Amino acid sequence: MSKYLTASTEFKFTGFFPRTLDFLKDLKSNNSKAWFDAHKQDYRECLLDPMRSLVKEMGKSMLTIDPYLVTIPLINKTISRIYRDTRFSKDKSLFKNVMWITFKRPGKDWRDAPAYFFEISPDSYRYGMGFYSASKSTMDRFRKMIDEKPEEFLQAISFYSKQRIFVLEGAKYKKIPDKKKPEIIIDWYRRRNLYLACNRKPDNRLFSRALADDLISGFELLAPLYHYLRKIKTEG
Repeated sequence: MSKYLTASTEFKFTGFFPRTLDFLKDLKSNNSKAWFDAHKQDYRECLLDPMRSLVKEMGKSMLTIDPYLVTIPLINKTISRIYRDTRFSKDKSLFKNVMWITFKRPGKDWRDAPAYFFEISPDSYRYGMGFYSASKSTMDRFRKMIDEKPEEFLQAISFYSKQRIFVLEGAKYKKIPDKKKPEIIIDWYRRRNLYLACNRKPDNRLFSRALADDLISGFELLAPLYHYLRKIKTEG
């Protein structure tokens, strides 16, 4: 058995805990190896184990969206490491106080491929889909696809105006690349990076099975756009 798997991995997902947020807050204030080593069991029980269970709970649904998505409930597969890589960062704190889950296809160029995500921090949580850090060439191809087949793009985002869950995020160019584009397209067209996110403060759903239901239904809603963004690689 993998060192990352425990008996609790088999448990049904029932939500995170209020002490999950307490742990992340305390870690932010006590960012040292000594403190973390003394609270490693808390990390496993209130943060890592629920994340494993959540990934497992969602696995089948994610594979119906894309059968090539990685759904293995392990660190560095779908679950982020809590240890920070400080080699190239000015921030030398040892541990992250934000943890996340990603569902993406395997590959080295993952920054330029769309992925689904869930993220939890001491005072909020969020989930959605899009690019982590798309390159200029990827976003240029995105705009080219819109230019060549605008109706295909409009079909991919037709769900967006009918829902109130996700908002469009990602840095924008100050100058609009093409002001002649229809209003419905402009906000997407001028993005330097692009993703849709649902941003929430901690609530009862975070601490219950309802969170998995929200993620599954939300991710299914985003599937048409996910598949459209996947095409950028094949169109490029």
